[in-house]
Amino acid sequence: MRIDDPRVQECLEESFGILQFQGLQEEAVAAVLEGRDLLITWPTGAGKSLVYQLPALLLDGMTLVVSPLIALMKDQVDALRARGI
Repeated sequence: MRIDDPRVQECLEESFGILQFQGLQEEAVAAVLEGRDLLITWPTGAGKSLVYQLPALLLDGMTLVVSPLIALMKDQVDALRARGI
């Protein structure tokens, strides 16, 4: 899948309620959708979560996220469940 696929924008809007990517998110999401390896070390609040959550909704298979921040993971899971994801 490519970043210009209409399903990407549709999922971004419907699942996350945002109209456009911020910063380097679009480039990072494009890399994931194209199957390239990716390592992101952005500060808190820079939008890392969307980089794995959006492709996880769009691509087949399972997404595994490794994070040392249990409280952050719980917050994200709660927020995703609240959106019906």
